Amino acid sequence: MSNAPDLKGIHHVAYRCRDAMETVRFYQRVMGMDFQLAIAEDKVPSTGAPDPYMHVFLEAGRGNVLAFFELPNAPDMDRDRNTPEWVQHIAFEVETMDELMAAKSRAEAEGLDVVGPTHHGIFKSIYFFDPNGHRLELACNIGTPEQMSELKSVAEDMLEEWTRTKKAPRHAAWLHEKIAQES
Repeated sequence: MSNAPDLKGIHHVAYRCRDAMETVRFYQRVMGMDFQLAIAEDKVPSTGAPDPYMHVFLEAGRGNVLAFFELPNAPDMDRDRNTPEWVQHIAFEVETMDELMAAKSRAEAEGLDVVGPTHHGIFKSIYFFDPNGHRLELACNIGTPEQMSELKSVAEDMLEEWTRTKKAPRHAAWLHEKIAQES
């Protein structure tokens, strides 16, 4: 028997922001998120370092929380320049395609450059950036239980093959063939 903890879910995920007020207002307006709480300190509780911060928490649906830190004394924010922009992102789920398209319209009305919807076989999604340069994704699941089961059944084999070859395994090629057929 494993001694691993009995995880209940993700308590929150935290990112950095340039301006806490601007970030909270963006997520309220564009994403419809509820501002839950703010914590501000002059010293970091875990390290004792003198580094004032504002830590804001937003409800992302179903008890999921997205948090941000504004760090006024730290060097300006930047991103990992060795990782392509499209890799690091925060993905949120919406229930229907109508909601996805309404979110796209809302983001475009804010003047945001929205990519998509992009068809991923088992979900469709749109992408845009928040005021801090974090890439956001809104996704609507369209996969069937059978498709999800098939993907889970080949996941270990795909990972093993990828580890050996560093080339995309073809175990789930049917997913991309489905996309091509629908286009």
